[in-house]
Amino acid sequence: MNRGIVVIPTYNEIENITVILEKVFALNLGLDILVVDDNSPDKTYEKVQEIMDEKRYGNQLNLLVREAKEGLGKAYIAGFKWCLGYPYEFIIEMDADLSHDPKYLSTFIENIKNNDLVIGSRYVEGGGVVNWSWFRKFISFGGSTYARTILGISIKDVTGGFKCFRREVLETIDLESIISAGYAFQIEMNYRTIINGFRVKEVPIVFEDRVAGKSKMSKKIFIEALLNVVTLRLHKKEFMKDKKAVGDTQGQQ
Repeated sequence: MNRGIVVIPTYNEIENITVILEKVFALNLGLDILVVDDNSPDKTYEKVQEIMDEKRYGNQLNLLVREAKEGLGKAYIAGFKWCLGYPYEFIIEMDADLSHDPKYLSTFIENIKNNDLVIGSRYVEGGGVVNWSWFRKFISFGGSTYARTILGISIKDVTGGFKCFRREVLETIDLESIISAGYAFQIEMNYRTIINGFRVKEVPIVFEDRVAGKSKMSKKIFIEALLNVVTLRLHKKEFMKDKKAVGDTQGQQ
């Protein structure tokens, strides 16, 4: 069975994609990469294809091009489905904008051995953020606190997008029924993992705001997150699988 793969969604990341690929592969962790591009106007996918054609990283680099931009969640779901078609043991989520430092990948690999979901957390001891305004910090921390309170879960960083799933988690969650398209997707995936009894662990990371490209955050995405948290709580029983569902707090560390 292949060890693991990193899924990197892209939309207009031509300034960052070559660098992030170099950084991940330079670690020699045996990880494959799948770039999921939403038909970027800046042709990010063409740059990835060029690198693949050069065989710079052998067969470790893969590309999935979608027809249009439908949100972060949709891109990740497409990537997860692609990965589950191959015998990977675990799947890692990672941004292309260099805010997720590849140096933490080895920590994920080590901790996923005894857990089902490992979350790179900004809000546990040793974690943090760099180059954020006070307002951005307020929105992020406040959003995590709000979601944690409504959903009744104890993980600190509910909205973070740097994480590692064992394949069994993604096979258990009905990916077709995911209701979140934007950043609420991260909250929903965490919640569904927890209520289905899987083991979750947070490890500290320092998140550094992007230095190139443009953030995809918007008012619409933020409002979606607020509303979807309530919807998730109301439909909790529908998201639980009989064989794994054991309650809100089971599996958290």
